[in-house]
Amino acid sequence: MEDIIEKILIDLQLFADDGSTGEKTETATPRRREEAKKKGQIFKSNDLNSAVILLAGSVTVFLTFPYMVSSLQEFTSLYILDRGLYDFTNEYAYFLLIEVFRLLAKLTLPVLSATFITALVITYLQVGVVFSAEPLTPKLSRINPIEGFKRVFSKRAIVELVKSLIKVIVTGFIVYTVMKKYYHIFPRFVDIELAATLKILSSIILEMVLKVGVVFIIIGVIDYIYQWYEHEKSLKMSKYDVKQEYKQIEGDPLVKSHQRQVQRDIAMKRMMAEVPGADVVITNPTHFAVVLKYQAENMDAPVLVAKGQDFIALKIKEIAAANNVAIVENRILARTLFNAVEIGSLIPEELYQAVAEVLAFVYRQKKNNV
Repeated sequence: MEDIIEKILIDLQLFADDGSTGEKTETATPRRREEAKKKGQIFKSNDLNSAVILLAGSVTVFLTFPYMVSSLQEFTSLYILDRGLYDFTNEYAYFLLIEVFRLLAKLTLPVLSATFITALVITYLQVGVVFSAEPLTPKLSRINPIEGFKRVFSKRAIVELVKSLIKVIVTGFIVYTVMKKYYHIFPRFVDIELAATLKILSSIILEMVLKVGVVFIIIGVIDYIYQWYEHEKSLKMSKYDVKQEYKQIEGDPLVKSHQRQVQRDIAMKRMMAEVPGADVVITNPTHFAVVLKYQAENMDAPVLVAKGQDFIALKIKEIAAANNVAIVENRILARTLFNAVEIGSLIPEELYQAVAEVLAFVYRQKKNNV
């Protein structure tokens, strides 16, 4: 009966779909997610990455701008006032080239370091650590013109187009408003020193970049949510897929049910084999039967070696009768032992008295028969 109920439950929960429809309505299982991650199927927002990197790079440029200007001034002064007197030979040209590369490295290293670290951090926060060569594997579908045409006019392509248009419009609007705000300053640059002009221009540009960056981050967050939605949608499984995965991990339920039945049969045979060597069978008399065995020399208390209900109880009594094992009717004790004691367990102390009376009766009967 248990096997039938279990099979019905499994059929209702997992096997209702035979795979013919293929509708993907089920949330992805942990195994499905892990396989997708190994294949490099992850979701992230490139727009969010770009916005955060843009802000980090712009702030770094603004903070290091005085250092850049002073370094360029020192370099220019050095070569105009001092090294300009040297003969321009091959050796001097090589030396000048090395100096220029060193200067460029000093100027760009802070910005490159900031953007590189920011890119690593924001990517890690989105996808974690993923190593997969699957996206690099050549696939014929990537060069298939029909598939390429489908990608051009796909839903994702339309979304990307809309995002690009929004970025262009927002960027243009922000640049326009900032320029309108400071347009009266530009004619005055004629009377302002170069250093002051550069400082004002850097402030104006930073304001533009910060405003654009904040808007881009908002767009990136929305895009991240959208990418998550698309990723979850792509990982969804049909009921048939869940069924197949369940079979692969847990095994076919029908096979497992058969294995459990075999195990129960083996346990039943082992239990029935204990009946011939027992001391007494206590019955209900028809619904329950418990089998007790007691060896005073190596047992602290009687042990329940077998028990059964209805058909199994009848089978136990048949085996007991065939092997001259005493059968005693005690309704209350039989039911109590059946419900309270597991097979192979000792009789609890509170039942010692009742069991002792039964065993004493059995031993007297055997003694009288002898």
